[in-house]
Amino acid sequence: MSFRKVTPNLIVHDVSSSLKFYEQTLGLQRRMTVPDREPYVFVSIVAGQVEIFLNQDETGAKPTAGGMSLYVELDGLDQLLGRVQQQGVKIEIPVNETFYGMREFGVLDPDGYLIIFAEPVKR
Repeated sequence: MSFRKVTPNLIVHDVSSSLKFYEQTLGLQRRMTVPDREPYVFVSIVAGQVEIFLNQDETGAKPTAGGMSLYVELDGLDQLLGRVQQQGVKIEIPVNETFYGMREFGVLDPDGYLIIFAEPVKR
């Protein structure tokens, strides 16, 4: 047996609203939508090796993050931080340097999922 990847599948209140956040604020790209036009029930968004699925909640209940967070490693942390700040997104975890050699900051997406962005400290 060989595991190849994990793709988070987030249940969201409004796929179009979440898609806008991930595209415009974070800079991910739309790979696939179902159906082809709004209202979407499913989208796939990507950036490099990172892929996230956004699924419309069909229960009618407001989805909650349920204690899950996303940890995304990237190059260009300061560039993303500037983009996020320019969009007026609240920084939930301020930029910090960790004992394990990463610089990180965190934001909440429209459904309350915590996304932590991290870059190795350059020494």
